[in-house]
Order: sequence, then C-alpha cells, then structure tokens
Amino acid sequence: MDLHKEIEKLKKEKNVVVLAHYYQDSDIQDVADYIGDSLGLAQQAETTSADMIAFAGVHFMAETAKLLNPDKKVVLPDLNAGCSLADSCPPDAFRKFREEHPNHVVISYVNCTAEIKALSDIICTSSNAVKIVESVPVDKKIIFAPDRNLGAYIMKKTGRDMVLWNGSCMVHEIFSREKIMRLKARYPQAEMIAHPECEEAVLLMADFVGSTSALLNYTSRSSTKEFIVSTESGIIYQMQKNNPDKVFIPAPPDNNCACNNCPHMKLNTLEKLYNCIKTGKPEIIIPDDIARKAVIPLKRMLELSAQPV
Repeated sequence: MDLHKEIEKLKKEKNVVVLAHYYQDSDIQDVADYIGDSLGLAQQAETTSADMIAFAGVHFMAETAKLLNPDKKVVLPDLNAGCSLADSCPPDAFRKFREEHPNHVVISYVNCTAEIKALSDIICTSSNAVKIVESVPVDKKIIFAPDRNLGAYIMKKTGRDMVLWNGSCMVHEIFSREKIMRLKARYPQAEMIAHPECEEAVLLMADFVGSTSALLNYTSRSSTKEFIVSTESGIIYQMQKNNPDKVFIPAPPDNNCACNNCPHMKLNTLEKLYNCIKTGKPEIIIPDDIARKAVIPLKRMLELSAQPV
C-alpha cells in the first residue's frame, strides 16, 4: 500500500488537515499540509476549517490544537509521544511553586501540559518569548516555566529578572560543548546555530540563536555554506530542501547515542498517521474545566503575537 497516496485520499474524504512539526521524520513532513514550529502550528490550528486535525507532533502540541478547536476532533498518531520538558513540570508541584511566589505573572512556555497552561497567565513560544515577556509591565514580577535554559536566555535578552522553574528538554541539554568545539575545528568556515533551549555554554558558542523557524530562515538568508545545527536533527530535512547547495552538520550529543533525535517525536510513523486518520483514534480529550482555563493564556499569546512590534 502506498501510504502517501492513501493519506492524501483520506484527507480529502474526511476533510482532514495534517499539521506536522519540523522534528518529525521526513516522510511525515512530506504528507503534511503545514510544517512549522510551535507558534506556527498553533496559528494554523486556530484558523483551520478542517473537520479533523491530525497532529504529527507530541502530546502538548495536539492538546494546544484541541484547546483552540474544542468542537473539532484532534488525533495524534501515538499517544505516547510525550515531551521530557513538559514532564519536568508536574501540575501539583507547579501549583505549589506558584503559591510560593504570589503576585507574579506566570508565563509558561508552550511545551507544557494543558494543566500547566491552566495555571498560567500567558503562554509563549521560543519565537515570541521576548515579545511576551516585554509585554508585561516592568513593575510586575514574573514566573517563567518550565524551561530554565530558555528562561535564562530571555532574561539576558530582556534584562528582566524572572523566577525560573527548573525544567529542561532532554534533547537540547545533551549537546556537548567539547565535541562541538572539535567539530568547529574540523569545519572552520561553518556557522554554529542553536535553539535557546540549549544550555548557556552551548549558546555562547553560537553564531545565531533562535527558534526552530528562525534557525531555518537564517540558514536560507546567510551566505555561509556550512552549518553546525544545535537542535533536534529533524529540522535538517527542511534546511536541506531549502538549501541543496549547503551542508548541515548535526551537533553531537555528550554520549554515543543519537540523542539529538527526540525519541518522543520519532514515535510517530507514517503508518500510525494513516491509521489515526482512518480510525479517528487516538483522540485528544481535555477535561472541560482545564480546557476553559488553559485556552485563555493561549489565546492571549496569539493576540500578542499578532500585534506589531
């Protein structure tokens, strides 16, 4: 069976839109109607006219689509496609943390569960985090969760002092500064680009730091022909498609495994995507009481993102 053809056929029959993150395998990216980072995917989810959203990403991303489309069916190829960063912020512990810091505006990175979004005032992505933080009056104290590395990076960019939740992404934490230095010596003409979820020691080495989509756009704008890419390696597929004359080298992790591949993202396969569109399962279900609260800071983010700088 030609899964690409069968998926295209089902999409038309059932009025399904396939949204895929840049970190998905290339065969999934090839059948997606839209490929993007968390902000772009949320914006697409908010405006889609499809009857069903098949979300090729991880659980919190599909939850975001469901929050923005409570009356639509949202399916995820594999319900076990979670997120180490989201898992690092349990709702009960975060609720207590928030209570220990009263009178703080809570800004949560979109890489969190619906329960954490329901405990937040504004959501942000790596694309708009600086803008979101700067939208908060300077006399207001801020809690930033759950990614401590992104939070620290935003603090340096904005000069705002924030209370950081101690969470992190297993993929972006694992990059080895020493191995990257050796790689830079082998490729002296290469630019090193990094996602702000990386640790500060890695970010200090980077020629450019930005969100997933910003990294992609930068590689097209730059006249450089070689890049060391410090983020999940799935993005390299789009970088190579957009720039066939350039070389992209995945930054090495601090061990011998392929830990620059997110194991959660890679749980989704083309066959699972086909099955979830065909059966309408597994479906994302969010309790109404959580959904009502969680959608408010999410929509606030989208409103602020749409406003001119």
